[in-house]
Amino acid sequence: MHGQNRGALTVFLGYAAGVGKTYAMLNAAHQRKAAGDDVVIGYFEPHGRGETVTKTEEFEIIPRRKVPYHGSVFDEMDTDAILARRPQVCLVDELAHTDVPGSQRAKRWEDVEVLLNNGIDVMTTMNIQHLESLKEQVWQKCGIRVHEVVPDRLLREAHDVVIVDLPPQELLHRLREGAVCEPGEAERARHHFFREKTLTALRELALQQSAHLPVRYIAPWSVSRAH
Repeated sequence: MHGQNRGALTVFLGYAAGVGKTYAMLNAAHQRKAAGDDVVIGYFEPHGRGETVTKTEEFEIIPRRKVPYHGSVFDEMDTDAILARRPQVCLVDELAHTDVPGSQRAKRWEDVEVLLNNGIDVMTTMNIQHLESLKEQVWQKCGIRVHEVVPDRLLREAHDVVIVDLPPQELLHRLREGAVCEPGEAERARHHFFREKTLTALRELALQQSAHLPVRYIAPWSVSRAH
């Protein structure tokens, strides 16, 4: 058990990019802010989605840390800057992300644990295929090798898990409309990851986890988009 001072973790869990995880997280963050909590964005990945970017405008965004690697400079979440700022709530996109070599920690979920251990509530997003215990199932059902994983214990110990759901046909429609990623990326996605059979299998895995994780509710896309 963790001490009483540990922050509360809320995970917005989906099965693919574009189901509305970040949008649902920002909706929840607006509710916290409206209730008087001090909310900041520690890391946000826009993916060219203007509607989602607009919802970040009310929040303070902590500048990212610049990490040089092999002649290039990469942006990573600046955990130390967040700790120095001491917000009540911090929003962190893409929990399964691997930090660039030279960062203080190897994985973003490790950065999130530092924030939690310092009493900061964290809202974060991830897709089901990054849950460590499902690696083999994802390979067997979808033929996808997942290299970035998040320990199951982190989600089991979460204060809340919100499953953000969208039927695969609607997700593919959003992809065709250009609402998920850039046109060139969308075309590649349709031929690889974004096949209806693959998306259906991943969605089933996500919904099955509601029996094993502290799922508070399942947010359909229409609800996650509601203001």
